[in-house]
Amino acid sequence: MTLVSMTAMLNKALEGRYAVGQFNLNNLEFTQAILLAAEAEQAPVILGVSEPYIPYMGGLKTISGMVRSLMEHYRISVPVALHLDHGSTYDVCIRALHAGFTSVMIDASHHDLEHNIGVTSRVTQAAHVLGASVEAELGRITGREDDLVVDEAEGMYAVSEDCVRLARETGVDCLAPALGSVHGPYRGQPKLGFKRMEEISRLTGLPLVLHGGSGLPDEEILQAISSGTAKINVNTDNQMACTATIRTYLQEHPNAYDPRNYLIPAREAIQASVQAKIRLFGSAGKA
Repeated sequence: MTLVSMTAMLNKALEGRYAVGQFNLNNLEFTQAILLAAEAEQAPVILGVSEPYIPYMGGLKTISGMVRSLMEHYRISVPVALHLDHGSTYDVCIRALHAGFTSVMIDASHHDLEHNIGVTSRVTQAAHVLGASVEAELGRITGREDDLVVDEAEGMYAVSEDCVRLARETGVDCLAPALGSVHGPYRGQPKLGFKRMEEISRLTGLPLVLHGGSGLPDEEILQAISSGTAKINVNTDNQMACTATIRTYLQEHPNAYDPRNYLIPAREAIQASVQAKIRLFGSAGKA
């Protein structure tokens, strides 16, 4: 199956009250594991790539080519979207689209609303010409994931009226309103704004996106889905599963040197983590 945009899969998820997982690519093994997990669960899936990982993984074209080659190699039959996560500028979004990404996030949430609407509109116009989908963000989601850092003091809940205006004036396909989730590990009990989440979902009619899906209690995930969230981003949980497996293997086999000996078990741990999330989100069997 060829890569697709997020639009159809997220609209279907919103209508069916489940969520599609975005799982971030960190290297070859993560890409293999996520694709294999989605195929095993017969679930649609979104492969996320954050900006700091673009040079690490050899550039946008390398990432796009690797994903397409692995989909062919594994005969992946489920819908797969390749998504730029937290694109910081119009330029990087356009470069991702030209490299074959089928979806982009333009994150202008650190600018004022007028600037956010302006740059998001430009990205959306370009993406839709190419049949790609666009995610936007309002408010500030705190924490750290990859090299993205936002201090808790800078965190800001999205305003419902601003979300309505951005949705109406830009034509984006989904929206990530900041409502209490964080990137990276949580410190203490998260407090998600479910009432406002429901209100934004109702007023905009858009599938909502929950960033910082790692570490949230299952009941909070399920409540977010029932409140209009149709896309949930997960990375830290998968990274932790990978690293813990490698650490344990090397402690038990101090003389090991063949990377396959610890990367294959790590890949299996990532796949198991992704499959568990897919089942929790309710997207298993929804391909």
